[in-house]
Amino acid sequence: MKKLLLLLLSVSAISLASKAQDTVKTTNDSPLVIWGSVDAYYKYDFSGHANIPTSFATDQNSFSIGMLDLGIKKKVGKASFVGEISFGPRGQSQSIPVVGGESYHIQNLNVSYDVTDNFSLAGGYFGTFIGYEVISPVGNFNYSTSYLFTNGPFQNAGVKATFTFSPAASLMVGVFNDDWNVYTATSKINTFGAQLMLAPVKGWTAYLNVLSGPASGTILDLTTAYQITDAFKLGLNAANKTGNGLPNYKGIALYPNLTVAKGVALGLRGEYFKWSAAGSEATTAVTFTANIKSGPLTFIPEVRLDNNKSAPFTDKNLAASKSASQFLLAAVYAF
Repeated sequence: MKKLLLLLLSVSAISLASKAQDTVKTTNDSPLVIWGSVDAYYKYDFSGHANIPTSFATDQNSFSIGMLDLGIKKKVGKASFVGEISFGPRGQSQSIPVVGGESYHIQNLNVSYDVTDNFSLAGGYFGTFIGYEVISPVGNFNYSTSYLFTNGPFQNAGVKATFTFSPAASLMVGVFNDDWNVYTATSKINTFGAQLMLAPVKGWTAYLNVLSGPASGTILDLTTAYQITDAFKLGLNAANKTGNGLPNYKGIALYPNLTVAKGVALGLRGEYFKWSAAGSEATTAVTFTANIKSGPLTFIPEVRLDNNKSAPFTDKNLAASKSASQFLLAAVYAF
C-alpha cells in the first residue's frame, strides 16, 4: 500500500512539474508588456496670458502636469490586445471629469487577430492613424502641438483589416463610427478610413491616409519621415480637410531634427495652417525645440513664434495682435 501511495505521489509530482514548465514556457513566449510615461511642464506666454489655441500645455506661468499614461499589451498565438489609459489634463479630450477637474481617458482599447502572416483584423478604439503627432509626449519631438494635430482626430472607434504585401508596402482599410474621439457612434457607423504605407528606401517611410464620413467630413493626409543620416531626420505632415462636418482647413508642417551630441538633439517645426472659410488668413508657426536625454528622462526646452495677419492673438494689454510667442520647459519620463 505504501509503495502504491509513493508511486501515485511521484506520478502526481511529475505531472505538476510538467504543467508548471508548460505554464512558464507559455508566459515566456507571450509576456505582458507594460509601458507608459509621466510628464510635467512650465510655460510662459510673453503676452502675460494664455494665447496660442493648440492642444495641451495651456497653463500660463505655472508649474503644471501633463499626464500619467499607462499601457499594456499581450499576444498569445495569433490573438492580441492593447489597452492604454491616461490620467491628467493632457489626456483630457472627451474624457470623464472627476474631482478637482482632472480626468482619465481611454487612449486605446482594441483586440486583433492574425488571420495569416500577412493579413490581420482588429476592432475597438484606436489612436488615430491620421497625422504626424500623437497625444503622448513620448511620441513627439516637440512638446507643444501643431494646429494640424489639434484640428484632426485623436481617436477612432471601428474595425479594420491590414494587408502586408512586403516590408515596404501595406494597406489598412476600415469602417469607423461617425464621430471622432468617442467610444460609441452618435447615430451611425458610416465613416471609411484607409492607410497606404510605403517604405521606398531604407530609413524612409510614407503614409497616405484618408478618413471620410458625413458627420466629420473628409481628411486627406500625408505623413512621412526620412532618416537621411544617423544624425539628421526630416519629417513632413500635409492635410486637407473638406466636407459638411467639422470646420474645413488645409496645412503643412515640416519637422527637421538634428542630433548634435550624445543625448542632445535640436529640432524645428515650421507650420502653415489656414481655415477654408472665406476671408481667413493663414497662421504660420515656428517652434524651436531641444531634446536633452538622461536615460529614460527627456528635458524639452522650447520657444514658439506664431503669426497671423488677421490678428487673432492678444498682446499684454489684451489688444488684438498679429503675433504670439511663448517659452516652455517640459520633462518627460518614459518607461
